[in-house]
Amino acid sequence: MKIAIYEVEQWEHTACLRLHPEHELICSPVPLDTHTAAEAADADVLSTFIRSRLDADVLERFPKLQLVATRSTGYDHIDLGYCAAHGITVSNVPDYGDSTVAEHVFALILALARHLVDAVERTRRGGFSQAGLRGFELRGKTLGVIGTGRIGRRVIEIAGGFGMAVVAADLHPDHTLAERLGFRYADLDHTLAAADILTLHVPATADTVHLISDREFDLMKAGAVLINTARGRIVDLAALIRALTSGKVKAAGLDVLPEESVIQEEAEIFRDRALSPLELRTLVAEHVLFGFPNVLITPHNAYNTDEAVHRIIETTLHNIEAFARGKPRNTVAP
Repeated sequence: MKIAIYEVEQWEHTACLRLHPEHELICSPVPLDTHTAAEAADADVLSTFIRSRLDADVLERFPKLQLVATRSTGYDHIDLGYCAAHGITVSNVPDYGDSTVAEHVFALILALARHLVDAVERTRRGGFSQAGLRGFELRGKTLGVIGTGRIGRRVIEIAGGFGMAVVAADLHPDHTLAERLGFRYADLDHTLAAADILTLHVPATADTVHLISDREFDLMKAGAVLINTARGRIVDLAALIRALTSGKVKAAGLDVLPEESVIQEEAEIFRDRALSPLELRTLVAEHVLFGFPNVLITPHNAYNTDEAVHRIIETTLHNIEAFARGKPRNTVAP
């Protein structure tokens, strides 16, 4: 098979060499898009990370394509409908970053709770005033967790160590888990109303787009904190700006944004196609958020630890090797 792997760092390239000599291998450091597809148009397998957009316009450039092996848990950057219609298998990495992402959640929470970024910058400038730096404790606060999959469960475990109460919402409650970890389930509205801090751990689907919008912010406690390390489109950014401006939301920690790929490479605004009015509005909202002192935004970095990235590449290589043997693993359906 011919395997094309995009968004490859040098150490990943070295790891991927084990696919030789059985398979032909192309490794590229850039994301896959309509401009970079030509070098591997006859590939049987594509492997990308989250900066690549595998929509129909890109996928149709690979007439021999049999497998898309994304090096991520989420797969909203892949047109699953196109893949299903053309007999293309899609595999993912389902469980590389449970602890990694959950720990980043608490890095954001603690940084917001103790004004850590402002405090560090102030002392770097030689100032030791504590004005404006009074924070709040986590002990005794209620953490609202939306989604109790692998990452959500690990978040709940860590919350217990801080002495937090936890209320969670999930379409498929695991009451055995709740009893073991000492939290309770509630519906979404009650979870929103109970939470001092709300953290999101649901996948990006048609049902979760703008899951948190004006109505949901209205239900939250005054002065609540929002954390999103899941997917950017889960939160309506315009509604978040309104909630921050009114004070309904005291602070937010975001590792994901809806149009982060465009922010990362702003020339993308002028390539391929015009952005829709909704995309442009979202992009403007993202830039507005950068100016809020009570908002911390990290660059989709929650997954990024030595341990996690090595699990990602190992699982991806196993996925490709299993597919080549006729035994696909970690497959996802549209």
